[in-house]
This record gives sequence, structure tokens and C-alpha cells, in this order.
Amino acid sequence: MAANGDETHKSKRPATRVVEAGRQSAETDLPVVNTPVWRASTHLYASEAERKAALKTNRDGDFFYGRRGAPTQWSLAQALTDIEPGAHGTILYPSGVAAIAGALLAVLKPGDVLLISDNAYDPSRSMATGFLRRLGIESRFFDPLDCAAFEQLLCERTKAVWLESPGSLTMEVCDVPALAKMARSHGAVSLIDNTWASPLGFAALEHGCDISVMSLSKHVGGHSDLMMGSASAGERYYRKLRNTAQQMGTVVSPDDAALAARGLRTMKTRLDQSTNSALKIADWLKDHPKVDRVMCPMLPGDQGHSLWQRDFTGGCGLFSFVLASKAADAQATLVDNLDLFGIGYSWGGFESLALPIFPDHNRSVMPWPPTGSSGAGLAIRLSIGLEDPDDLIADLARGFEKLDCS
Repeated sequence: MAANGDETHKSKRPATRVVEAGRQSAETDLPVVNTPVWRASTHLYASEAERKAALKTNRDGDFFYGRRGAPTQWSLAQALTDIEPGAHGTILYPSGVAAIAGALLAVLKPGDVLLISDNAYDPSRSMATGFLRRLGIESRFFDPLDCAAFEQLLCERTKAVWLESPGSLTMEVCDVPALAKMARSHGAVSLIDNTWASPLGFAALEHGCDISVMSLSKHVGGHSDLMMGSASAGERYYRKLRNTAQQMGTVVSPDDAALAARGLRTMKTRLDQSTNSALKIADWLKDHPKVDRVMCPMLPGDQGHSLWQRDFTGGCGLFSFVLASKAADAQATLVDNLDLFGIGYSWGGFESLALPIFPDHNRSVMPWPPTGSSGAGLAIRLSIGLEDPDDLIADLARGFEKLDCS
């Protein structure tokens, strides 16, 4: 869905792009602010000749059948293409995990090798070791911080590399341009889960990746009421994504597409606020006596901060920290005594969340606890929402009072 974003639009600043994106194409340029919700499975033709002519094209804007979308989905896909520098088009999927699966299936076949970052989102790892293995695709995990070891893993059967920067639990930032360049030199496709920063904070395609995947359930939706994903790419891989999605019957609801488009308009403002709040809270946590370390690449002193400064133009409200305690119940004690933080999966909504995380359950190569840690590696991931950061800090302070780190 959605190809050929307008270059003039892309030259505008991010806050302007998210407001204007997807609203100017021929099929959506209507005298209303928001593209209407088009609910339709059947598209009608004025004549048999028109129906036959429709068989010769396959692009957004051409009515064919509901599974190929209609103006509501086309408008959202075009908007996502418009905000992703270097993108030719975007495909929509019914969830972020569906987007991961659709993107990988578009570029892999039985006998291929997939290299996957060891700190990747758990469903990505599970897909590699489960579903893809059953299809005869071999997956090998690599330390994204060790470029030399990564290059040694590349072989003639390596056809794709899965990146995630920062890692969604422990927030390591890898050298995406270097890894993507090495992958390309060996004929492998570079895919990245770019949900954390979004294209507003990290231009994945311009930094060498071939396909950029997002969970739209997070920042784009922004209100914790939506499941959707996307994959954006240049023309070559966009065609592969589109063909694979159509063969699999992938489609999203127009009602959900309208929710995502609504959320997109305020995404830049929400990201700015949650990023600023996260930085304030992370800075407070790093000096807390009951915190062993804070994992937040936006924070000066973090191991990934220099790469984040070099490559990123923005951040978000998601980061993690490790408790100084070695008590088995320390994570539960803290989160159970927080009032403003909900306990739940996902992130990027208007509400703050606190989630105990267990990176050692999802590692094949990278050590956990991290080298130099004085604690047991008991970690918590925070998603900072739109509440006042001083209230969130006060809530965390009360929670820490209940935590025994002796």
C-alpha cells in the first residue's frame, strides 16, 4: 500500500510532515480534514471493460477488491511513506508481529540463513526459532555491538539480517550503518525494527537499511487502543513486500487505519513530551542508591549515547534500569507499590507502564547480567507516558521506599 511519496512534502520538518502526510493524494484530497472511513469488501465497476482494465494494474488508488484496501488504508500507508525518508511505499499489517513475519517472508526462502540481533524483541526471536525454522530457514544470533564477529557470521547463504536499535529490553544501540553496509556487501537484506525511534527519530533507510518495520500499536496509535504494523522500503523491496502481503491475504481494518491516522497527527508532540520526561526520570534514577544502572541511550554516559547522538534525531519514553537488589522478589515489590505506573506489555501510549524484564530468558550470545554489574540483573522497563514527570518520580520514590536492598 502506498508508493511514491511526495518529495516536497518530505523536505518539511517532522512536525509538519506528520500533520500533512497522506492527505494530498487524488483519492484522499477531499474537503474534510480526515480521510473518511471507507468500509467496503466489494468494489463495483462501471463496465466489463473497466473490470478487465483493473486487472492490469496493482497500485493504491485503483479500486479492485477490499483486500487491496480503499482510501482510508491508502491514506495511512501514504502518510507513513511520506515520513520515512527514502521510502517508495508502505505495507500495513494487522499487528507489529504480522509486519515482522510479512517482511521476513518477503525476502527469505527455505535454505536461507537469517542473522538476528541477540537483543531483539522476543516475538522476533520466537519467530526465528519456531515458524521460520519449520520453513527450513536457519537463524543465527549475533551480538549487535561486535561488528567484527558479525562480519564473520556472514556467509553465502545469509540472505537477511534483522536489526533492532535500541534493543527493546536492554536498550543497546548498534552501529546500524556499519552492519547494514557489511550485510549489503554480502548480498543480504537489512531489516530493522524501528519502533523505538520511529522515522521521526531515526531515518532507517537513509542509514543503510532496506526495510523499516514498525509496530503502529505503539507511538503511531498512541492511545493503547490499536493493533497494527507497517513495513516501508525503497521500490525494489516494496514490490516484494506488496506481493507477499497480497498472496497472504494481509489487510487491515479501515476503522483501525483511521485510528492510526488520527494518532499519527499528534505523534511528534507526544514523542517530544515523553522523551523529555524520560530523560528527567532516567537522570533521577541514575543517582538513586537502589539502582545499579540505567539503560537509556539518550542519557549522557550510557554506552550507546555516542551512537545515538551520531545517528538519531529523536528518542522516546522507553528505557530500562537494573535494581541494586539481589532479592528474588525485588522487581515485584517495586512495581506492585507504584500507583501511576500500570503493569502491562506494549508502550508508546499516553499512560506510563512498569514491567519486570528478564533478558537472560532471551539471550543466546550476549551476557546477562551485563559485565561489571554489581547486582543480579533484576531489571524493570519503564514506558513513560504523558503524566507530569515530577509525579512519576514521586511515585517511583514511594515504590523504592518499600524495596530492601540490604
